[in-house]
Amino acid sequence: MRWTPRPSTSIKLAAWALGKYSKGAVKMHTLLDLRGSVPANIHITDGKWHDSNELDMLTPEPFAFYVMDKAYVDFKALFRFHQSQAFWVSRPKENMKFTTIKQLTIPDTPPSIIEDSRIRVSGYKSCKLYPEDMRFVRVYDPDNDAIVDFISNNFEVSALEITNLYRHRWDIEVFFKWIKQHIVVKNLWGGSENAVKVHFWTAIISYLTVARIKADYNSGYSVTEVATLIRISALERIELRQLITKQDSSTNSDQNVKELSLFDDF
Repeated sequence: MRWTPRPSTSIKLAAWALGKYSKGAVKMHTLLDLRGSVPANIHITDGKWHDSNELDMLTPEPFAFYVMDKAYVDFKALFRFHQSQAFWVSRPKENMKFTTIKQLTIPDTPPSIIEDSRIRVSGYKSCKLYPEDMRFVRVYDPDNDAIVDFISNNFEVSALEITNLYRHRWDIEVFFKWIKQHIVVKNLWGGSENAVKVHFWTAIISYLTVARIKADYNSGYSVTEVATLIRISALERIELRQLITKQDSSTNSDQNVKELSLFDDF
């Protein structure tokens, strides 16, 4: 996530957050635990902090899957994850050079899998930073009529599972959507590093509070929906459990009640 202050005025107030091309930016790097859609790690930096550097801030958990976009691809860091017995799934950069070692067997279904192979990066620096094989999966996306490539260090799951794992990367967009809705950028409390971070952390605490409420009441609504229900019903006298728990239509006692019509014969 990136917040960019307006140039000329805001950048003078947020000089600590300089980014590229003399523009200000604040990044919030987030590791989301998909088991509960809650952030497991958050690091707020200025705009000069490159996304790939964030991998160096993490301690890989063995046998866990880390899904990230191509901006986070750093072969040295990814190899450290590999040596820690952690799995990763990402997309290759356009200029990535590699050699195909072996074509893997593609099952008859699904037909969207175009290629599944074992590769090794061949760039001068890349091959030294990541000296072992990795997996290359190419699929056809009929929804967007496009061919999409993926890379991973896992050879145990199917090629389809690799693509499905990457789909979960979009769960982070739901989290960022929440944060953006609760951070009014035009009305930040201040431009200092402390003020901006306080604003960010306040929104994060709000998200975690609503997520905890959703989990405690086993609500069928999403975190965003639960927050919306709480916000629009803040002045109503209604039990929280009743508000955020979806009612089963089969338990509605008025479901089969015969209602009179103006045209019924009396």
